[in-house]
Amino acid sequence: MLADRLANRWGGRWQSERKFFSEVAEVTVGSRRGWLCKPQTFMNRSGDAVGAVSRFHKIAAQDLLVAVDDADLPLGTLRLKPSGGTGGHHGLESIHASLGAGDYPRLRLGIARPQQRARDISGHVLGRFAQDEQDMFEKVLEQASKQAECWLKEGIALAMNRYNGPVA
Repeated sequence: MLADRLANRWGGRWQSERKFFSEVAEVTVGSRRGWLCKPQTFMNRSGDAVGAVSRFHKIAAQDLLVAVDDADLPLGTLRLKPSGGTGGHHGLESIHASLGAGDYPRLRLGIARPQQRARDISGHVLGRFAQDEQDMFEKVLEQASKQAECWLKEGIALAMNRYNGPVA
């Protein structure tokens, strides 16, 4: 959802790119050209897509921004970090393996765990938000869009300081 919002905000048009295992949109933000990537692999193989795009376009790991949902963060929380571990997130594990390191910025969007704290949360992750959650997540997507743009234009430190935390 965030990638779609950014493509709309930055004038990108999605094209299926089989060699990248993704849908890709070329965008321009200010004077910077970049690519949005929506892996079309299973989540735990998203590193195949991120690795292919970054190698082809010669994008350094620190110049990537990987956005993921995070069930361990409360709904409505944003957390941008310059690097780090995977936190057990299988998508980040795949990206980490593909890039050979965890030195890439990641933006985590809190979706919270279901009440029962089940280990298998695939139904929750792939399901729809309840109406009140959907309203909150709309605000999250708007703030995350602003945070991504701030990261591009003003750097990660300012983007973290300005937007990390619960969305009001």
